[in-house]
Amino acid sequence: MMTQQTLDKLYDMKLTAMAEAFSQQMAQPDLGDLSFEDRFAMLVDRQWTFKEDRRMTRLLRTAKLKDGACIENIDFKTPRALDKSLVLRLTGSDWIKNAQNVIILGPTGVGKTYLACAIANSACRSGYPAMFKRAPRLYQEIAIARADGSYPKLMNKLLKIKVLIIDDFCIASMSDPERRDLLEVLEDRQGISSTIIATQVPVENWIENIGDPTLADAILDRLVHNAHRINLKGESMRKIRSSLTKSTKSER
Repeated sequence: MMTQQTLDKLYDMKLTAMAEAFSQQMAQPDLGDLSFEDRFAMLVDRQWTFKEDRRMTRLLRTAKLKDGACIENIDFKTPRALDKSLVLRLTGSDWIKNAQNVIILGPTGVGKTYLACAIANSACRSGYPAMFKRAPRLYQEIAIARADGSYPKLMNKLLKIKVLIIDDFCIASMSDPERRDLLEVLEDRQGISSTIIATQVPVENWIENIGDPTLADAILDRLVHNAHRINLKGESMRKIRSSLTKSTKSER
């Protein structure tokens, strides 16, 4: 009777994993040889692991990363000037703790978005909130938030994202509202959160695409000077994989 009451209380407290582990312990008489401290530690470990797994799942779902990207599946063999040691350092959390940025440059299809999302995936697995945004969509969402009165809420949400990916950055000329909104986002995040920029546009061309030299200098100051830079080169990964697929089919 006491066992059932204990289980009921655990479920009422939403300690589901601990309750299930307790039931399993009761069904294994050999665990009686363990001390109370050891058995209790096993219950706590089960609940802690369950909670951490749920948190990581939630972070990954909220981040909306592309292509199921993860560090383990990055292609380091195809020649594209990818610095493996730098990428592996970015799987740690020091750069996030120090609110540093990452800038990933390279031609279309070389794997910039996948790499950015893989780094963010690693951040989520370390417990940091991340989010993927294409630059045009980000500007659109901010414009809508300004219009409907949810701007403060959106800006606060972006501030709390420890790793924000801005993909397709500067691939088109920016309007005045877009560059001012971007500066506001970066100003809020400076020294607090990290930003990953993925773009095919070289940094030296950003000022021209941003448009206003004064705002461009302010934006670059908040992005570039505290950033790890990855310069990818080579052919499109899509083209290479497509060629490999066709070659494999032709050999059958």
